Amino acid sequence: MTISRNVLGICIALLASVALAPGQDPTPSPDFHALVFSKTLMFRHASITNGIAAIRQLGDKHGFRVDATEDAGAFTGTNLARYKVVIFLSTSGDILNEEQQAAFKDFIERGGGLAAVHAAVAGDAATEGTWPWYGEALCARFTNHSAIVQATVDVEDRKHLSTAPLPKHWVRTDEWYNFITSPRGKARVLATLDETTYQGGTMGEDHPIAWCKQAGKGHIWYTALGHTEASFTEPMFLKHLLGGIQEAAGFPQAGLRPD
Repeated sequence: MTISRNVLGICIALLASVALAPGQDPTPSPDFHALVFSKTLMFRHASITNGIAAIRQLGDKHGFRVDATEDAGAFTGTNLARYKVVIFLSTSGDILNEEQQAAFKDFIERGGGLAAVHAAVAGDAATEGTWPWYGEALCARFTNHSAIVQATVDVEDRKHLSTAPLPKHWVRTDEWYNFITSPRGKARVLATLDETTYQGGTMGEDHPIAWCKQAGKGHIWYTALGHTEASFTEPMFLKHLLGGIQEAAGFPQAGLRPD
């Protein structure tokens, strides 16, 4: 028996419509909108330009749209509602006023995401050092850093989107941050530094370098990597960055619980 193309197309559409169990949603589209924020009032990293370009390329390749700004006026409830994730790219200083802080805090706690890179960690010589909420959200405060040297990153979490693609012992060159206290216990540590592999570490055997946590309904991901311009051309670092952005945007995966 011959079946016309029209009839066959209708049958396929009907089968697709009933393929899911009642009440089951289809897999959500990976498409989302990200805002890169790179305002600096203190030290300005030369890698910011490279970082913005790399994130735009990641968006083009992996299905998310990217806006970039250094205008803190973008931090209003109405404007932030357009985005799934905000990326603080080596920001520095007190970059938001009180109204902007309130809008951003509300954005995160209602389910928005923050992917924070390198200098975007809290601290008097880093980002938003006078804002208590930001310090609690990032779980650690910057104190100082090593020279730009080679070191070994030990990947602890093999399931997280930002660390699953990485080797268990990842040797690379960067400027390595030290923190006043470890975020362990307040955040899910994803990777640590092996201080025996370089000079300049001050935290001993427990030196987290990337972690994530939940804040309200929102997701926060931080990596201390990304000082150098070359970082944003490294395939492994770009996979790390992509996974962090996707996790902060709410892609389902394990690993947000504190250690």
